[in-house]
Amino acid sequence: MFAVNGSSMKTAFCTISTQSHVFKSNAMLESVKRHTKTDLFCLITDEITDEIERDGIHWQGLNVLNGLHAKSIIEKYTGNALRWACKPLYLEYLLKQGYDAVIYGDNDLYFYASADFLFEKLQTSDVLLTPHFYPVDYEKNQDQLEANFRVGLFNAGFIGVNKNALTAMNWWAGCCKYNVKQAAHRGLFDDQKYLDLFPILFDRVEILKHRGCNVAAWNVETSPRSLKDGHVYLNDEFPLIFTHYNIFTIRCILDGTDGLLAPGMQQYEKALQKHKSGYTLAQELANDKSQKKAKRRNFWWRWERRFE
Repeated sequence: MFAVNGSSMKTAFCTISTQSHVFKSNAMLESVKRHTKTDLFCLITDEITDEIERDGIHWQGLNVLNGLHAKSIIEKYTGNALRWACKPLYLEYLLKQGYDAVIYGDNDLYFYASADFLFEKLQTSDVLLTPHFYPVDYEKNQDQLEANFRVGLFNAGFIGVNKNALTAMNWWAGCCKYNVKQAAHRGLFDDQKYLDLFPILFDRVEILKHRGCNVAAWNVETSPRSLKDGHVYLNDEFPLIFTHYNIFTIRCILDGTDGLLAPGMQQYEKALQKHKSGYTLAQELANDKSQKKAKRRNFWWRWERRFE
């Protein structure tokens, strides 16, 4: 139980993973556990199993999902698409287990401070969303300005909900059943672009303006990093709460673009190595092929603008 303003909340923090990335889920959930007292869950999407509790983490399989759209989603998708489409299903499932508030985080997040204040917000807000905070300069950085509309205003690697959000989760799951793919010309970006409609369709949706949450490569320009007494701050105001170590963030840290996050990434890498000996983020970056794809995509966007 989690005490807020004299009352108690039953809270949970969850993630979703395949077997190959369980080591990341362990590291992420352990970072949450270090700072926040809450129940921890991980859904494994390539295994159907009875629930196992190990080291304070509840591991579950797809068989626990029984929402309206669960069967269709599980039959339709595999791999990443299945993981992404299961987010609203898993949040719905945990809320129906009696939790007052549940936070989902991608397994490549890592927490450096308490998430308590996020659960506190879910006493008065039904949904918490984190903006990407992409640059919006229409003269100097049109690629990033347009990214807001191509990939979505909010990052689906983090979302918080309370028990009043069941309708929103059911709608989101229905959207994921319809389509989980990247097709900018159709307004689609996996499970993520649908979140743009949340503040319009549902009440008490809070857009989290704390710049220390979901720190990543996409906001290195709009949320400048600084050091105060050895701690990283964003915009000289917000302490670092959690970083999103997707491949773009890893690249920006290793190439020096986001150098102030390097010590935190070293801590993260050690946490990963605890569960996967010999693993390095540099090797993950070396094996990644998304940079070439991104360069080709950016080239065509710029080429298109030349003929406007």
